Amino acid sequence: MDRRKYLLGSIAAGIVGFGDTCIAGPATEPIRAALKKTVGARDKAAGTVAVMIDQSGTRIVTYGSSGVPNVALDAQTVFEIGSNTKVLTALMLTDMAARGEVALDDPVVKYLPPTVTLRERGRAITLLDLANYNSGLPMRPDNLPPNWFANPNPFADYTDDKLYKFLSGYMPEYEPGTHFVYSSLGFAMLGMALARRAGKSYEELLIERVCDPLGLAHTRIALSADMQKHLVQPHDIATKPTPLWDLGALQGAGAARSNVSDMTTFLKACMGLVRTPLSGSLARLLGTRRPTGVTGTDAGLGWFISSDRKEEIAWKSGLTGGCNSFIGFSTRRRRGALVLSNFLWQPIDVGTTAMGMKFINPDFDPGDLTKLYQ
Repeated sequence: MDRRKYLLGSIAAGIVGFGDTCIAGPATEPIRAALKKTVGARDKAAGTVAVMIDQSGTRIVTYGSSGVPNVALDAQTVFEIGSNTKVLTALMLTDMAARGEVALDDPVVKYLPPTVTLRERGRAITLLDLANYNSGLPMRPDNLPPNWFANPNPFADYTDDKLYKFLSGYMPEYEPGTHFVYSSLGFAMLGMALARRAGKSYEELLIERVCDPLGLAHTRIALSADMQKHLVQPHDIATKPTPLWDLGALQGAGAARSNVSDMTTFLKACMGLVRTPLSGSLARLLGTRRPTGVTGTDAGLGWFISSDRKEEIAWKSGLTGGCNSFIGFSTRRRRGALVLSNFLWQPIDVGTTAMGMKFINPDFDPGDLTKLYQ
């Protein structure tokens, strides 16, 4: 069956316009049907927001619930964006490099406390290695509790000292620059190093270098009063309410929270639809690419880039204990998508990615992306 026909349907979902003109009718039907199919019977407790940007303008489609009385699913709704924070951290790096404050090939140890020693396999780990998943470091540190994922807030007590202790005793499995490994640990280190270089906290640097220049007033780690008013209730894979994640020393890997409007603004900036002070730094995120081992998918800085002969999509997904997210766009056409959910679809976040990819190009098949996280 044709995939576009499979997605067609008519359901009860909210359609709200902001920015450009919102187009209702047949153009939204595939989006609406996909959201209903995904949310299913959870619609009284959980829901999903999708944003499409294409030649028709900008459309936001919602289905289900925020999980909080009197909090609507709309442009102001706030979600955890999880590992989409990695793109923001990579953007901080390219901005600081453009200013001459750091160099991409600087060893990360240069910006860590002198008491921290990093064992080397072949050569030192650089800031660039961290940003394009080629540091040789594992996905996460091994001094977490054995059952960490069973903890509703597993990283809240993971301090800088615990991270430094892990790093001082770890020998990277691969020489930097030679092997792709999806590493949240690497982005935590990158965020920490950049913040130390700037003499600020990670969140202070994020606001100064990314949020303020792009006009992202509702993208933060510490929730403002207004963000709190629009915050969803996250849900685990069994649709049970679960708390927000506090990332401790791992903030650069996934600590940001944001609303739909801010993420749409960010997506438009990434697509080059608006000029910003960070346009050059945003473009640089796609300029350095390394193979991932998944056919057709390379790693940029923060981003993944999946392509075939006709299409190329830059994208990133995110997952916390109770939220899923996807942001992506075609580099060859004016088409992008954003998906935010306040429940887990499955243990890894490929479900959100598959949906977002189909919104961008229904005919594009990126292959088995689960291999990126192995």
